[in-house]
Amino acid sequence: MPKSILELATKRKSTRKFSSDPVNLKDVLQALEAATQAPSGANQQPWRFLIIIDPNLRRRVRAACERGEKELYDNVTGEFGEWLFVKGLSWRKPFLEEAPLLVAVLMDESAQYARESVWLAVGFILLALEERGLSTVTYTPSNTDLPLRALDIPKGFKLETILPIGYSAEDKPKEPKFRLEKVAFLNKWGDSIKT
Repeated sequence: MPKSILELATKRKSTRKFSSDPVNLKDVLQALEAATQAPSGANQQPWRFLIIIDPNLRRRVRAACERGEKELYDNVTGEFGEWLFVKGLSWRKPFLEEAPLLVAVLMDESAQYARESVWLAVGFILLALEERGLSTVTYTPSNTDLPLRALDIPKGFKLETILPIGYSAEDKPKEPKFRLEKVAFLNKWGDSIKT
């Protein structure tokens, strides 16, 4: 029996370690097909998806991303720097090669409400992948121009995120989420909805 959207959303978590098990491309294409049904400003559908399975190209994308990340990590301070340290994150992004495939999610910058529309489509992808038992993380490089150059993307398109897709090799729990009562109010800011 298919899972409800709430069950899929509750189960879904970010993954940065992937098994080497191959992914059925058909499952990924179905997730992208779901994304094409997302609403978009003026129905301009500004999303484009580049599926990357070639190991050499994945290596080039990783190298480009890590160049930008190293610069960020070398200069980050304060609360964000502390958060990165506590989470054990670094400028190294091995998941960009370890995952069997990547999907580069691109945005047509000329479209109305392009960013909002693309991220709605990404949400559809995340739930569709979860439905198929696949894992990912929405990884946005700190310098999106570097991997764009490695991918030879035409002008007018911006890289919004890279989705490494595969089967999770992690057993870490899902990050805690706020309860609905903390983020939803009824008629007046601060008046919690009792569920």
